Amino acid sequence: MQTLKFKTNLKCSGCMYAIKPYMDALEGIESWNVDLESKDKIVKVVTRTASKEEIQKAIEDAISEAGYTAELVN
Repeated sequence: MQTLKFKTNLKCSGCMYAIKPYMDALEGIESWNVDLESKDKIVKVVTRTASKEEIQKAIEDAISEAGYTAELVN
């Protein structure tokens, strides 16, 4: 199991709900959440089956498709 963190430009819970359908549709993700209290609005993803490279691209693409940006911070 690995945990990846992504710095995003999400601003509020509305933004979090905008990415939810995209994140929920991704294969290989065990769980995800957004820390809206941090200044970098970190999306934390736990994965068990996908490689770091596969899940990084999938998450960055999914968040981008929802209209936001994500950058791996680990």
